[in-house]
Parts: sequence; structure tokens; C-alpha cells
Amino acid sequence: MALIAVLWIVSALSIMVMGLVHNLRGEARLAGQSRQIAVAAGIGDAAIHIVLQEMMAHTLQGQRQQRLQVVPVTYGGQGIEVEILPLNGLINLNSAGVPLLAQMLALAGMPQNAAQALAQTIVDVRTSRDAQGVARSFEATEDLLQVPGIDYDLYAKIAPLLTADQLGGDRVNPIAAPKSVLLVLAGGDAGKAVAIDAQRASGVVGVDTTGLMAEFIENNATTQRFRLTARIPLGDGGVAVVARSVNLNPSVRDGMPWHTYRFEQRLREDTAAP
Repeated sequence: MALIAVLWIVSALSIMVMGLVHNLRGEARLAGQSRQIAVAAGIGDAAIHIVLQEMMAHTLQGQRQQRLQVVPVTYGGQGIEVEILPLNGLINLNSAGVPLLAQMLALAGMPQNAAQALAQTIVDVRTSRDAQGVARSFEATEDLLQVPGIDYDLYAKIAPLLTADQLGGDRVNPIAAPKSVLLVLAGGDAGKAVAIDAQRASGVVGVDTTGLMAEFIENNATTQRFRLTARIPLGDGGVAVVARSVNLNPSVRDGMPWHTYRFEQRLREDTAAP
């Protein structure tokens, strides 16, 4: 009996040691990943600031950024792509009309009647008044999750198409719009969206947008608000994503030529653009 008891104790201790070793290895792995992500995010943010300096120089020369653009940057010996997205290339939650919102929701998979009703609900929510009589509006796209009828799955589909910019208009600048937004503006015609994106990427000055729905677009619109996104590949096949939403205004009072009003940092498991 004593021998059996000793064997049980030895087995229990072995299991405990194995569990402890496993936990330590896991913590070391997580610490390594956290460090890798932090370093990558720092590199990505540095690349964003390099692009911001170039944008500011062009702005002071009267050359305003109007179109969606991907700029290659080399920093710390690593090549990084920084996407410049003028926010008027997204659908504005605080100003887009019911028809545009319904079109977006329908392309996200909702039946037309349901999309129309939910679009009206979104407008009703943003125009409702608080106790002081002020329109509530949306402060961030995440506020959509508080709208009846919008669950996380639907939100995940439409969030990349949206902005809650308080200064935006009710139409979209197609030259600045990502392909997912172009698809909405084209009424779901993927061929038109791809053709416009290809023209833009080739540097064509006069991109043909006649295939888009005229009531939803505003050509040659300018803005001072941008979202810059850097994607940094990681050694394990993932990618760190850093994004800054900025107001590119040389009169900003904090001494910087631009004002950052939203900063995002996340990890993706693949290198596909969101």
C-alpha cells in the first residue's frame, strides 16, 4: 500500500510539473507574440507618420489628396504599404440617406424590404433627440450595434464601408471609395466596381464613373479627413494592422500639422486587406 501511495504521489507531481512547464511555455510564447506585435505596430505607425508628412507638404503646395491610394514606405529595412483613404470615400452614418443605406444593407444579404426598414431605423436613431433637444447622431461605427435589428454578423459585414465622420456629406466620392463601397455605388455590379478601381490604380486622371448611381456620388469632392492604415506582416503568417484617422489641418492647436482623433491597432490572422 505504501508503494502504491508513493507511485500515486510521483504521478501527481509529474502531472503538476508537466502542467507548469506547459503554462510557462505558453506564457513565453504569448510574451514573444506581444513583443512582436508591439514592434510591428511601432514600425507601422512610423510609416504612417512618414506618409502624413508627405501629405502635409503636398497640401501646403495646394495639392490635395482626393483618391484612395496605397503608398509603399521603407522603414527599419522593412517594406510597408500604407493605405490613404479619404473619409468621403466611405458611406457616412450621420448623413447618408435611406436609399444609400438600404442599398448597402441589401448587398450585405438583407431582403430589400428589410433593408429599407432597417435603413429608416438607422436614420430615426441618429436624428432622435436627447433630453436637451440635440440630435444624438453616431459617434463611432460601433454605435450601430445599439440599433435594433443589427447584430454583430451584420455589423462585421458593413463596418468597413462606413464612417461616423461628423463633417461628412450624404454622398460618396467614388475616386476615394474602396472596392466594397464602389460595389454599393454600382448597384452590385462587380464589373463596374473593378473597372473603376483598375482605372484609379493606373493613375488615370479622369476616371469614368458614369456606371455608378448618380444620386449616391459626388465627384471631385475634397476633404481634410483621412484614415491611414499600415499592415505589417508577422513571422507567424499574421499581420499587425495600425490605423490613424486624422484631420489634416495645419492650424491644429496642439502644434502638430494634423490631429489624430482615432487610433486603432489589431492583429489579423491573414494578410488579406479588410
